[in-house]
Amino acid sequence: MLSRRRLLLTVGLSVACPAVLRAAPLKLRLAHGLPATHPVHPAMQHFADLARERSQGELDIALFADGQLGQESDLISQVQAGKLDFLKVSASLLERFHPAYKVLNLPFTLRDRAHWLRVTNTDVGRDILATTTPAGLVGLTYYDAGARSFYGRKPINHPDDLKGMKIRIQPSETMTKLLQLFGAEAVELAWSNVYVALKSGVVDGAENSVVALIVGRHGEVATHYSFDEHTMIPDVLLVGAERMKAFTPRQRDILQEAATASYHHMNKLWEAFEAKARADVQQMGVTFVHPAKAPFIAKAAPLADIYAGEESSRVLLRRIAQA
Repeated sequence: MLSRRRLLLTVGLSVACPAVLRAAPLKLRLAHGLPATHPVHPAMQHFADLARERSQGELDIALFADGQLGQESDLISQVQAGKLDFLKVSASLLERFHPAYKVLNLPFTLRDRAHWLRVTNTDVGRDILATTTPAGLVGLTYYDAGARSFYGRKPINHPDDLKGMKIRIQPSETMTKLLQLFGAEAVELAWSNVYVALKSGVVDGAENSVVALIVGRHGEVATHYSFDEHTMIPDVLLVGAERMKAFTPRQRDILQEAATASYHHMNKLWEAFEAKARADVQQMGVTFVHPAKAPFIAKAAPLADIYAGEESSRVLLRRIAQA
């Protein structure tokens, strides 16, 4: 009789408290190198919130900003080793894992923001995201990081103005070759070191979106920002391939849907953030320069020709151009 009562009590608790049957939440971590004030952070928080909500608490993703767990190259290694679950990284770093990203990172391949949106939100963009899976990195979505231009202590009105300059870049073979074509020296530095390098003269300039002058305070040590807009390299949200395999099919669907929703959320955040950044940068006393793009495009042309010689790259370049 007592056993029957215990059985009834257990069944009653299960019906009254469904949480009893629910699996313990998966504690997951997502890291990136930018400060929480950058709009990509709330975009990824939106991703985490949606994943938690739609999985009914099964997927519990905590965010770590500002390089708390390491800079982007370190984070990639951690994800590949299974020590970290998700990360946000610039697409420029992914070109060492697959040549498709070299094409995406080529100067002047993406014509404007409307073209960028078409490429990143269609099959061509999704196909590029899938290329790093064999390297242990599954691309989930892109985030807008703006058009990248040169800035420093002098105006850049023509690519010849870059001759002899030391320019900070992210780790990227493509960008290194571009700077060589411009007669400049490429200096790879982690984001956290750029301000001091600009201030001390270790580098003469850098290349990034205009928001870097606010987020990284580079506007305090750079006097001119030249809108040559040579690249529109996105950020990429990735998950470890082994971690992705361990999720259930339902969980994988939830994560992809949440990532796509965060892509659209980021696009809205970026528009407002970039507009405010431009106004704030000018108030800091930085002079905006709007050079003719034709000389930059002409000088960079040999770089595109190198990759156009490879069949896969040639097909990808054509798909991007037609998007």
